[in-house]
Amino acid sequence: MLLRLRIALPDQPGSLGKVTRVLGVAGADITQVVVLDRGEGRALDDITVYWPDSAPRQTLIDGLESVPGVTIEGVWGTREAPGTYPELEILKYITTAGDRALATLLDSMPVLFSADWAAAGTERVPRAIVHSSWRAPEQVPFPDDTPARPTALTLGPGLHVIAAPLPPLALTLLLARADGPAFHRMEVHRLTRILEIFLTLPAVERGVARQLRRPPEPAE
Repeated sequence: MLLRLRIALPDQPGSLGKVTRVLGVAGADITQVVVLDRGEGRALDDITVYWPDSAPRQTLIDGLESVPGVTIEGVWGTREAPGTYPELEILKYITTAGDRALATLLDSMPVLFSADWAAAGTERVPRAIVHSSWRAPEQVPFPDDTPARPTALTLGPGLHVIAAPLPPLALTLLLARADGPAFHRMEVHRLTRILEIFLTLPAVERGVARQLRRPPEPAE
């Protein structure tokens, strides 16, 4: 399985080498390292590894905790294939998705951001859910007020989200992660850019408008 590790470590020569050696000894196959932050003598990295399904994660955690100066911020599962640019593929599909453009975007968000689920609902209360991805709860916990721009929040114990307005559509998007750390500002920036492109696609606004005008399907 693929795991994402978010670790803080001393920003000095040799620190990352110590981490990679520990991961190798534990049996993890490193596939990608992304530097999220550097400053004040510390670095924050996201490391993606292949990890045997039958091996306990605690073995990995114990090994990392043995490295001086290393702090573990999160260890969680991911489906984002390292070394690829999946957002480009998703945006390509969206251009031909017609009325399913928004649904295609939301269904892809958990994979793109190593998150658990995504949903979109109307800005006005009571909110109506327009679409939600697999694993989204029946009652989506939207914040009381939609922020003016994509914003990372923590709602309740352990539920980290990015809440984002979709102004032309009068909708609020929520991307959530319970198994993992809070969303980093680089992840918020990445989502912001994706949404900027998504909202400029000519068919998106028309397709969502048609979807909202449809009568609800009768219950079986």
